[in-house]
Amino acid sequence: MNAPQVLSRFRVTGMDCASCAAKIEGAGQRVEGITEISVSVAAGTVSVRHAEGLDLTALTRRLAPMGYTLAPLPATGAPAEAQPEAGACCGHDHHGHDHGHAGHAHDDRTPPAAGDADVTANAHPPGGHDHAAPADGRWWTTAKARLTLASGAALAAAFGAGFLLPAAKDWIFIVAMLVGLVPIARRAIAAAGNGMPFTIEMLMTIAAVGAVVIGAAEEAAAVVFLFLVGELLEGVAAGRARAGIRALAALVPKTALVERDGTTREIPADRLVLGDVVLVRPGERIAADGVVLSGESGVDESPVTGESAPVAKEPGAAVFAGTVNGEAALRIRVTAAAQDNTIARVVRLVEEAQEARAPTERFIDGFARYYTPAVVAVAALVAVAPPLAFGAGWDEWIYKGLAILLIGCPCALVISTPAAIASGLAAGARRGLLMKGGAVLETARKVTVVCFDKTGTLTAGKPQVTDILAAGRPEVEVLALAAALEAGSSHPLAHAILSRAEAEGIAPVPAEAAKAMGGKGVSGLVEGREVFLVSPRAAAALAPLGPELEARIADLNSAGKTCSVVVADGAVAGVIAMRDEPRPDAADGISALAAQGIRTLMLTGDNRRTAEAIGAALGIEVRAELLPQDKLDAVGALKRQGAVVANVGDGINDAPALAAADIGIAMGGGTDVALETADAAVLHGRVKDVAAIIDLSRRTMGNIHQNIAIALGLKAVFLVTTIAGITGLWPAILADTGATVLVTLNALRLLSARPG
Repeated sequence: MNAPQVLSRFRVTGMDCASCAAKIEGAGQRVEGITEISVSVAAGTVSVRHAEGLDLTALTRRLAPMGYTLAPLPATGAPAEAQPEAGACCGHDHHGHDHGHAGHAHDDRTPPAAGDADVTANAHPPGGHDHAAPADGRWWTTAKARLTLASGAALAAAFGAGFLLPAAKDWIFIVAMLVGLVPIARRAIAAAGNGMPFTIEMLMTIAAVGAVVIGAAEEAAAVVFLFLVGELLEGVAAGRARAGIRALAALVPKTALVERDGTTREIPADRLVLGDVVLVRPGERIAADGVVLSGESGVDESPVTGESAPVAKEPGAAVFAGTVNGEAALRIRVTAAAQDNTIARVVRLVEEAQEARAPTERFIDGFARYYTPAVVAVAALVAVAPPLAFGAGWDEWIYKGLAILLIGCPCALVISTPAAIASGLAAGARRGLLMKGGAVLETARKVTVVCFDKTGTLTAGKPQVTDILAAGRPEVEVLALAAALEAGSSHPLAHAILSRAEAEGIAPVPAEAAKAMGGKGVSGLVEGREVFLVSPRAAAALAPLGPELEARIADLNSAGKTCSVVVADGAVAGVIAMRDEPRPDAADGISALAAQGIRTLMLTGDNRRTAEAIGAALGIEVRAELLPQDKLDAVGALKRQGAVVANVGDGINDAPALAAADIGIAMGGGTDVALETADAAVLHGRVKDVAAIIDLSRRTMGNIHQNIAIALGLKAVFLVTTIAGITGLWPAILADTGATVLVTLNALRLLSARPG
């Protein structure tokens, strides 16, 4: 029987890139009792699944010499049953475990797992191994910055001392070099002890020592300093990338004004529970997802939804955590705990998605495993082959071989893809475009056909009154009579009539003796008059409609609208037409996809007449009266024809097609089944955001291709110039660290760009 498993999570200090993540994973895999370890570079976290009661100080002892420290985060739960192994990607692709259980996956109030107490005591070992910015510190206060400054000061001092003591110049520069090299070499040896001999630190150590051996101590000291500068810049760039996600979490205020026991008091926002009533004053951020109980105000939702104008809120309206109240106080009933609010779910989904590697990233990682040893072999060949085969000078070719070691470091290449993927996922999350992994973001650019459900996806999912036809009585009276009969009803068509009456300022007088008429409609007494609200066929049995009214009803039916006839005192008073109208941005969303060269198709179970009317209004191809199996078959047929299919839906009947499509996209507000099944979610229910996902995917993959070109291009140029004797160790290290910083900064451009 398997021992109970515990999942512990940590914040990692000192991790700047995918190479760092590989070292942490490699060290964790060598600790007995750890069954799974996964690292998120973008989030700066590591998740460790291990036997209950395991002392994790063994992991911190392995990581400390390599420059990484761990600080425990709230655990994900008490001892858990053994869960299925994560997918491919060396333990990274485990996003499938938690979808649909947002409230449980990362519950900040869950007690620490077994073994965490020991980790806490050893999370920050002495000795200054922290070589990156702390979570809340500034980069210039870090141990890495101090080491870089110390190395720079030693190098400057060595130049000065070299002029005064030229005979001891080489020894002076060796001492200056050791200031920076000793910590680097220590990390290299620690990584080698964990089964990873080919690290950039090892290549750097070999190059620096080799330079000293051939009499280039001055250049060796300068190269060590430049290496530390490059590492420092990598840390700053990585910190900026992580700040994009942390800024989302920071949108939620730390405290809230809660009404309890007849008083209002301030409490920490993470202690709010379902059903609490909070008071949000003008200008304050809303502390939790909820529903407005009282008050009317405009709420700035741009931090969460990207809407440029404030959204009017009144009693019954939903509000999001992190949005800003406008001009009047609101009382809000909390509908989601802190760990389940909109912001928390977005952050959690993005962090999980960033751990799921894209196919390109997996390829680059696999390539790098062979690339680095190959570079070492080439460098050795360059160093020894010309002197042995052609009698060339040993010093000259050893120098060139050492330069190739530095040029060949894979850091820039390895980080080229995950940096862009992380930035793309974060940029999407800021607009409510959630994707469950880099593979989704990468695949979206290939989509050639997008299939939409109708109700709740292309349409709002709620019927609205579209037409009021008066027949002998004013339109206002027709609407008032219908609203009187529907008062108190929960039927969707009743809601449509009552909403229109409220918008028109009509306060309906509830009907007396109201009753349903067996599928025909309703009837009752309104201010002493007998009134019916029935189908046109039932109305014809009560009073003549007349040819003109029948023709207009037929036209409305042809447009996919449902008509109800109001009959009062034995005569037709008027007709009310209703339809589930397209979302306000549906036509623009379809047009945006067409502009991208993508075919659109409506797959709906609704009747053909209504579906074709909506389809004609939006300019989309229609297939109607489909069962869930029919939708699944339609998606399968398109894929067999060679199409890359995205399916967009919101209901349980959409789940099979969502799962079968190359990419399933759930509309915000959809069922839990749809959200769990889908690969992506349009959090705010905008049709045009489907086009935005594809646009973001295309720009992200373009960014990745740019990054790979930068990384390999610089290496190729400096490889040629080094062998030709034009450049040496200094440009070599600049080619590596410079390329790493360039690709990171290029990836960060995605954070500031908005999907078109």
